[in-house]
Amino acid sequence: MPDTIPNPVTDWQPELDELRRREAMAQEMGGPDKVRRQHDAGRLTVRERVAKLADPGSFHEIGAIAGRAEYDETANLRRLTPSNCVFGRATLGGRPVVLVGDDFTVRGGSADATIREKPLMAERMANEFRLPIIRIIEGSGGGGSVKTIETTGRANLPGGVGGTGLFNYTTLNLSAVPVVGLGLGSVAGLGAARLASTHYSVMTKETAAMFVAGPPVVARLGQNLDKKALGGWEIQTRSGAVDHAVDSEDEAFECARRFLSYLPASVHDLPPDLPCDDDPGRREDSLFSIVPRDRRRVYQMRRIIEAVVDRGSFFEQGRMFGRSLITGFARFGGRAVALMASDPYFYGGSWTADTCQKVVRFLDMAETFHLPVVYLVDCPGFMIGLEAERAATIRHGVRAMAAMNQTTMPWCSIIIRNAFGVAGAAHQPAGRLSLRYAWLSARWGSLPLEGGIEAAYRAEIEAAPDPAQKLREIEDLLNQLRSPFRTAETFWVEEIIDPRETRRLLCDFAQLAAPLRMPQPGRLQMRP
Repeated sequence: MPDTIPNPVTDWQPELDELRRREAMAQEMGGPDKVRRQHDAGRLTVRERVAKLADPGSFHEIGAIAGRAEYDETANLRRLTPSNCVFGRATLGGRPVVLVGDDFTVRGGSADATIREKPLMAERMANEFRLPIIRIIEGSGGGGSVKTIETTGRANLPGGVGGTGLFNYTTLNLSAVPVVGLGLGSVAGLGAARLASTHYSVMTKETAAMFVAGPPVVARLGQNLDKKALGGWEIQTRSGAVDHAVDSEDEAFECARRFLSYLPASVHDLPPDLPCDDDPGRREDSLFSIVPRDRRRVYQMRRIIEAVVDRGSFFEQGRMFGRSLITGFARFGGRAVALMASDPYFYGGSWTADTCQKVVRFLDMAETFHLPVVYLVDCPGFMIGLEAERAATIRHGVRAMAAMNQTTMPWCSIIIRNAFGVAGAAHQPAGRLSLRYAWLSARWGSLPLEGGIEAAYRAEIEAAPDPAQKLREIEDLLNQLRSPFRTAETFWVEEIIDPRETRRLLCDFAQLAAPLRMPQPGRLQMRP
């Protein structure tokens, strides 16, 4: 028997030294020159991004020393170039998440410089451990670069044998956990698909661009465009491919934190409730006069939103797309809701084809993550005219109505002003109970009177001694007949309220809805 107990640190010190050496090489990423180039372009490295996004000291990396190694003639490690995918677990605001990021300093984030199992494991970890995932994207992230053909001696078959795992989880996670994408540089190919296949996506205005194929490839089509002209933030946020654009990476990180604060960790949980010191009975006198009597004048719907939600709690999503409808998250008495509101500044609040697509995506997300819905309504109907017909507005509109009718979450509508036509009817789910209130300024009908009177009463107007006066008389009479009070007499609308009571009623709704948010069998799930 030995006289001394072996010292485990001394006995395994060479291996520990080797581990630390490899870890140090991985920390260097693509090397000092590539890191300097990243900084000179105004972008952080992936490791700096992870450190800024995660709670301090919380990031636990997985596969840090995976990469491409070079050995000398005696089989000693000469150099380790790490895989350009960095991933692991961390916390954001104390809540566990999965972080996965592209390292642009190694072959520009191209997938032929990574190990495909790393991003795939990140997605699987989020799915099977029921954790939100944040993708920090800068690069192609797909089948690699053109050089892949030379280095492998073959062309990659997209979706070839054993190659569909990442494609599967990229979209599968939309129905399982919150997915956030941060586009912080050039994003192309599968990288663009991973950024778009999210519940919430953000890009930086000056340093990011997103496209299916970059300028050199598009130039073969005769379109000579730089990165910003092809896929800059104005293009992508207005098309709806990306939800939001910010001035700095720090702002992008803060957007990710705020977005996740409204959502559960997965579809198996409920959205978190927060303490609230904002009086649920708070009355805002400004609401009594915010809607003008002149129906041709617009007003600021966002002022109404900010007045009724818990102070500072509104978080808007997709502001530049489908602009006749505002969507985002808010809290009432500390309880999270999905909030939609018409914006009369754009097409008078009419639903365009883009608006209808926005409705579908937003309601799918609300249903997936058990968020009650509040809708502040001012919709004069579907957009009309040649361009609306070319955009198949009615088909997209029917799909939006179907999405609304498929929801199971508690719903409350407040009719602020207009509710006309088929789109006006789509202000609450059909076939189940929801709450509805109408402001004193509300008005509704099959179609607005403006323009319809001249057609319906043409002969009578033309025969009158003073056609203009006759038109005014008919309009005044019909306006009296369509008073919301007459609708309330027949119980076609449940309640007409003082606008200053709106916050109290919505806080009451959020409280009523709280125990009804549990997942239902066969419920709708998020589509990409």
